[in-house]
Amino acid sequence: MRQFEVEKKTTRDAFGAAVYELAKEDPAILGIGADTTSNLGMKQMAADMPDRVINMGIAEQNMMAVAAGLAASGYRVFGGSFAPFVAMRALEQFRTFIAYPHLNVVMAGGMGGLSAANEGVTHQCPEDISIMRSISGNVVVYPADTASTKAVVRALGKHEGPAYVRLGKFAFRKVFDEDYKFEIGKANLLQDGKDVTLIACGAVIYRALQAADMLTEEGISARVLDMSCIKPLDEDAVIKAASETGCIVTVEDSTILGALGGAVAEVLAEKMPAPMCRVGIRDTFTESGDLDGLMDKYGIGVKDIVEAAKCVIRRK
Repeated sequence: MRQFEVEKKTTRDAFGAAVYELAKEDPAILGIGADTTSNLGMKQMAADMPDRVINMGIAEQNMMAVAAGLAASGYRVFGGSFAPFVAMRALEQFRTFIAYPHLNVVMAGGMGGLSAANEGVTHQCPEDISIMRSISGNVVVYPADTASTKAVVRALGKHEGPAYVRLGKFAFRKVFDEDYKFEIGKANLLQDGKDVTLIACGAVIYRALQAADMLTEEGISARVLDMSCIKPLDEDAVIKAASETGCIVTVEDSTILGALGGAVAEVLAEKMPAPMCRVGIRDTFTESGDLDGLMDKYGIGVKDIVEAAKCVIRRK
């Protein structure tokens, strides 16, 4: 079974570093945060470009309004805060001031999913992808590691309209290298297979790959898709997978209600019915703990993915 090392830097570090690189190329790029610019990796950018990084203090709703005003004035704004504050506390402002006028604002949610870990339920945010996916015209992305985060930021630097990027608190496993390619609305085929398709995003992609290895040892051929872009979803890849492998398992450290699993289920129900299982957080609040332990406790372990795959194969 493949092993994946823990990275030395976080996806938040990678986000800020990538925004800084964009800012060197484009004078219209600005950073903004709610006492979170350092947490978003913008410390160096703030030191070198103090007039292009704005710290609004602990005032997320005001941050959204200011970001909207700057974007309406022609700037491209990259900012964010902790995921529950972006996706819930300041949701109305993001929806009405940023998404409705379709402004060029990328908001990052740090500590998304289970990644807040020992911070507990107040800072964990398994609901963010489901919530932000429901906002019209909003792109929603969950990169797996630092290399993919940098690629995501570069792509969003050319995108017209709003976007939400989920980031983690602690370092994730290294899955990709600097050659990683990201395109909005497109999945990446990580491994082909004929018996079942595993569709994963973000911090659990490595677990999907490990599960595919375990399935291979049992004679089961698993296709693995990196669906880091959850909205717009790559419907063609989902339909192709359902048609060619006959069943699908989605894997995420999000609520299964309306996030990646919900998005894939909608496509299957409307366009290509096939047996499916959603591996993720069930209808429950999660507790404090380390990230790996929480994933195992709440049913996102490698063995859980393997069992889900066997289950959907039996239902074909």
